[in-house]
Amino acid sequence: MLAIRLPDDIELRLGNLAKKTGRTKTFYAREAILEHLDDLEDLYLAEKRLKSIQNGKSKTIKLNQLEQELGLAD
Repeated sequence: MLAIRLPDDIELRLGNLAKKTGRTKTFYAREAILEHLDDLEDLYLAEKRLKSIQNGKSKTIKLNQLEQELGLAD
């Protein structure tokens, strides 16, 4: 179970959409979360990885080196 507080204007828009379509506000909130969760996970993991690289805790390699290691280089 999840309870969220939304700004009044967003709550109103969500309510209006629900009324116009005959669906619930919960349906649309769930749809929005499912639609964007993958992107949010990718973003936060990428930011964490970048900080790790910037702090010297993780290293990078050049693309051509990776291609050679994987046998993909010409």
